[in-house]
Amino acid sequence: MDVLNNHQDFGTSKLNKDLPCAVCKNPGKSSVLMIPGKKSCYGGWSKEFSGYLVAQASEASRSPTEYICVDENMESISGGDADDNEGVVYPVEIGSCNTLSCPPFVEGRELTCVVCSQ
Repeated sequence: MDVLNNHQDFGTSKLNKDLPCAVCKNPGKSSVLMIPGKKSCYGGWSKEFSGYLVAQASEASRSPTEYICVDENMESISGGDADDNEGVVYPVEIGSCNTLSCPPFVEGRELTCVVCSQ
């Protein structure tokens, strides 16, 4: 999976870098929740990480898949620089303030997310 463009939100460029896949499992905690549009968890929940909401699409069809939360300190796979575009993640941006309330959201900005456990 490649990052679409050079989003500095991720600290360093991840342009055409392959991303590792992760599934949260926290012993002793039975629920994991991803909350789009937030950077903190609800009371009683523990923050696993926060970052940016992205959607993945294939080069051939450009049909969206599920939304995922990518850690703001995301890593890339060593040697994963092929730029094969087999799967590309696109940061989700606020298209207009007609769909989400501005403020707190800002038109044209990437949407944050947080992964919480309980």
